[in-house]
Amino acid sequence: MTADEARGRFAAARVARLATVGADGRPHVVPVVFALAGDTAYHAVDHKPKRTRALRRLANIAANPRVSLLADEYDDADWERLWWVRADGSARILEPERDEALRAIDLLAERYAQYRAHRPAGPVVAVDVDHWSGWRGATT
Repeated sequence: MTADEARGRFAAARVARLATVGADGRPHVVPVVFALAGDTAYHAVDHKPKRTRALRRLANIAANPRVSLLADEYDDADWERLWWVRADGSARILEPERDEALRAIDLLAERYAQYRAHRPAGPVVAVDVDHWSGWRGATT
C-alpha cells in the first residue's frame, strides 16, 4: 500500500486507536474520533464521561510526543477485504482557545454530528504525521 493510499483510507475511517507511551515506558491505547487536515490528525477531549480530566494520553504525550494512530477495516466473512493503516508522528496538545484548536474542532464538527450538538471544550491533540504505512488484503 502506498503512503497516499494509506492516507486516503485513514481519512475515510470513522475511528482510530491512539497509542502513546508514558515516561515509565508503559503503552496506552484508546479509541478516538478524528479529523484530518493535510498530514495532521486532530482529536479533542470531549464531553463524554471520564473518570478524570487528567487523562493518561495527555500526560503520556507531554512526556513522549511520539505516537501512532491505527485505523482498520475487518470483515469476518472475507479476509481479502481487510486493511489497516498506521499514522506515526509527533503529538502536540493545543489549548481549546487557540486558533488551530478552534479550526480542528470545526473540522471535527463537520465529521461528527455529536460535536455539532455539543462542541468539545477540552484540549485538542494534534498529531503531525511523518510516516504513513499500511496493509490490505488482495481485493481491497
